[in-house]
Amino acid sequence: MARSKLIPFALLCATALTACSTLSPSAIGVSPEAMAIHQRLLSLDTHLDTPALLDAPRGYDIMKRHDVERDGSQVDLPRMNEGGLDGGFWAIYMGQGPLTPEGYADIRDKALIRSTSIHEMVAANPGAFEIALTVDDAMRIHAAGKKIVFLSMENSYELGDDITLIDTFFKLGVRLIGPVHNGTNQLADSANPGTVGAKWGGLSPMGRAFVKRANELGMVLDGSHSADTTVEQMIDLSATPIILSHHGVRALNDHPRNLPDALLKKLAARGGVIQMNTLFLKASPPPSAERVAALKALSDKYGTVADLTGAKYEAYLDEMGTLNRTYPAPMADFEDYMKQILYGIKLLGVDHVGLGGADWDGGGGLSGYRDITYMPKVTERLLKAGYTEADLAKMWGGNVLRVVKAAQDYAASVKK
Repeated sequence: MARSKLIPFALLCATALTACSTLSPSAIGVSPEAMAIHQRLLSLDTHLDTPALLDAPRGYDIMKRHDVERDGSQVDLPRMNEGGLDGGFWAIYMGQGPLTPEGYADIRDKALIRSTSIHEMVAANPGAFEIALTVDDAMRIHAAGKKIVFLSMENSYELGDDITLIDTFFKLGVRLIGPVHNGTNQLADSANPGTVGAKWGGLSPMGRAFVKRANELGMVLDGSHSADTTVEQMIDLSATPIILSHHGVRALNDHPRNLPDALLKKLAARGGVIQMNTLFLKASPPPSAERVAALKALSDKYGTVADLTGAKYEAYLDEMGTLNRTYPAPMADFEDYMKQILYGIKLLGVDHVGLGGADWDGGGGLSGYRDITYMPKVTERLLKAGYTEADLAKMWGGNVLRVVKAAQDYAASVKK
C-alpha cells in the first residue's frame, strides 16, 4: 500500500466532518437542511470492498479524493466527509477457489495480507481512522472525529478445514463474518452455487460449527451471498441476530441474491437487519454488442487491470472513459433503489432496515447514485416520505450497532 503523509487539510477534514465538503448540497440535488441532518447522523456501511484497492500493485491513497468517473473507485476520506459516511465494515473479500488443501492455503495467505492492508491503512493515518472492536470503540472513535474501521470477512472459504482459524481472524479484528460467496464451499450452499451445486441443503456440519463459534466469539453472522436455505438455518441456529450486509428484496426482482418476504420477516422477527444493496434491483438488459466487443478489445490490449501501474494504467483509464461514454453500461437508477428501500421499510419497519450496504467498490452504484458522496440523497428522500431523524439514525447506523452489541453481550455471557 502506498503510504501518504497526513497533511493539515486532511487532518482538518477528519476532525471536522462537515467543514471540508467540496460538493455543495445542490450539486447532488439535496437541500442544505437535508444535508445538515444527514451530517448529524452516525452513518455506517456494512460492506466496503475498498480494501481490495489497498493491496493492488499500484496502491490506493485513501487520503486523496478520487473520481468515480475516472477510476471507478467509490470510497476515500474526502468523499467519506462529503457524503457523511462515518465508517463501517471494511471487507476481507476472497473469491472462491478449489476445495483442496492447496486452494485453502493460498487464499488463507491472501486473506491475511488483505487484513494487514486494512491495519496498515489505519496505522498510516492515525488522525483519520481507527480500528473498532466493540460498539464502545465505535462511539469513542466517532466522538473523536475519526472514521470507524470494523473488519469483516466476505467468504470464509479461507478457513479450509480448520475451524480454529476463525479465532485467528477474530484476533485480527473481524467482527462480521459470512460463510460463503459465489460458489458453494465447505461451509455452506451459496446463492450462486456454481459447479459444486447445492451440496449441503444449507449449512454443512462445519458450517454449523462455524455459526456456533462465531456466536461464542461475539462475531455477527452475515447472510449475504448465502442460499436461502443457508440464511434460514443461520437465523435458526444463531444465538444472536444476523445481518444481510448487502442484500435485496426478491418481491421486486426475482434474483437469488435477493430474499423473499417470508424469510425477510423471519430475519426481522429474530432481530436481524437487511442492509440495502444497489445491485440486483431489476432485470437489466444485457450490454450492447458494441460495448461487449469494445471491452474485449480493451482487455486484450491491457490484460489484467489490477496489475496495471503508472502511465499504462492512466492510458487504460483514458480509453475506458471513452468506452463508457460511447457505449454506456445498462444500469439501474436511484429511483429503483428508493423503491427497494421503501418496500423494505414498509415490510419490516425501520428497526430492521439498513441504508449502508450499497456494495461500494465491489460493483455497486447506480445512475444518480455513483459513489458515497450521493448518500445524503437517501436521507432527503426518506425525510420527504415522512420518516424522522430518529428513524434515519436507526437505519444509517443504529440498527447495525444494536446487532453488534447483541453479539458482544452474548459472547460475554457464555464466557462467564
